[in-house]
Amino acid sequence: MKNIFVKSFLFTSVVMMCLSSCQKEYLNPSTASETQVVSDVDGLVALANNLPLRYAVGRQSPGYTIIATGGLTTKELTVLNAGNLDEDQLSRGGTGVDGNNAVVRNLWSQLNIVKGNSDLILNNLNKVTDPGIKSGLQAYASIYRALAVGTMAQFWQQVTVETATNAKFVARDEALRQAIAILESAQATIATTPIPAAFTARMVPGLDIPNTINALIARYALFVGDNAKAIAAAGKVTASAKSAWTFDDVTRNPIWDTALSNVNIFQPSSLAMGLPADLAPTTADKRIDFYFTSRTATAGIFKGKGFFTSNSSVMPVYLPGEMSLIIAEANARTNNLDAAITALSSVLTKKTDSWGIGADLPAYAGDKTSTAVLNEIYRNRRIELFMSGLALEDSRRFARPATERSRTWMPYPAIERSNNTNTPDDPTN
Repeated sequence: MKNIFVKSFLFTSVVMMCLSSCQKEYLNPSTASETQVVSDVDGLVALANNLPLRYAVGRQSPGYTIIATGGLTTKELTVLNAGNLDEDQLSRGGTGVDGNNAVVRNLWSQLNIVKGNSDLILNNLNKVTDPGIKSGLQAYASIYRALAVGTMAQFWQQVTVETATNAKFVARDEALRQAIAILESAQATIATTPIPAAFTARMVPGLDIPNTINALIARYALFVGDNAKAIAAAGKVTASAKSAWTFDDVTRNPIWDTALSNVNIFQPSSLAMGLPADLAPTTADKRIDFYFTSRTATAGIFKGKGFFTSNSSVMPVYLPGEMSLIIAEANARTNNLDAAITALSSVLTKKTDSWGIGADLPAYAGDKTSTAVLNEIYRNRRIELFMSGLALEDSRRFARPATERSRTWMPYPAIERSNNTNTPDDPTN
C-alpha cells in the first residue's frame, strides 16, 4: 500500500484535521463540510484510496482487530504475554471484556470511520462527470461500506448503519441486508457502466471489484439465511481470481507486524486451530502446513504463518474455499445434500488453489444427513478460513457449545455509549 501512503498522506492529514472536531473522541466523517474534505473527483479518488489504508494498516485497524477478536474469542489464538491486557481479556472472555477494551473499541470506531468515509464518497458522486470513474467510485466505496457494516454485524447484535450524531441502531440482520443491497446496487451500476482502465490505474492495486462484490453478497446472504442468494452469488465468483489488501515496508501487514513476527502478543493456540478434539484437522490435512511454520512447538509455542509471513504479505478479502463452503452450507441448510457434499468434497480434495491452500484429503464419505454434513462443513470452515476473523460468526451460526468461545457478542465501546444515547445494553456474554 505504499502508493496509498505516498499519494494520500497529505490529503488524509487534511481530512483528519477537518474531522478532529466532529466529536469529542469519536470521529464522524460526515459532519465535516464537504468543501473541507472533497470538492472534486481528485479528492474523491484520494479518499477512496485511503479506505484500504484505514481498513487494513496498523494495530488499531480492522485488519488486526477482526482477526484478534475472532481468533482470541474462539481459541484459535492464544495470548503469549498477559501484559497485552486487552487481548488477554478477549481470550479470557466473560465480563472481563467491557466497553473499555481497546481492541473492541478500535474495531468499532475504525469500522465506523470506514463507513463514514465511504458515505462521504457515495454522497458526493454528483461531482464526478465521467460515467466510468463514477461507476468505479460507487463500487469501490460500496465494497468498503458493506465490509464496515457487515463486519460490525459479525460482532455486535445491533449496529449503526447511518453516519450521524446519535445514530440509531438496527438489528444485525437488517444491517447485513443493507450491506447486500448496497453491493447489489453497485453491481447493477458496473454492469451497465463498466469500470474503465482509467479508474483502475488511479487506484491502489489488489481489489478485484466484480468478484469481491459477489463474494461479499454470498457471505452476508449466508449469514442472514438467504441460502438461494448465497449459492447464486458464490457461484459467480471466479475461482482463480484474487482480491487482497497489499502492503510493503511502510504500510505493513498488520498481523505479521504486530503479532506473528514476535512471541509477545499472540500465536495460534495449537494445531487443533481452536477446535475440539473430534473436529480438529487430521494429520493428513495439508492445510496445517499452510497455516503453521512447523508442526512442532518451539518452547511450547506453535507459530503461525498463512498470509502473515512478512511486512509485504498480502491479506485476502475472501478465499475461493470460502465460496465453495458457502455453497455447501447453503445447500445443506435446505436439505440439498448431494449438492452440499459435492461442494464440500471440492474443498477436501483440493490440492491447491489460487492462494496455495489445499487439504488434499479424500472426498466426504460420512453420513448423508444434514447434521453430519453441516458438522463437516463447520470443521472445514474453521480450518480453511483459519485466522480470517470469521470463526466467532461461524461458532454462533452452527450453534456450537458456548464453552467453545469466550464470548458470544461484544459489548458496546464506552466511547459510543458516552456519545450516543441510543446505544443498547451490553449483552451478558
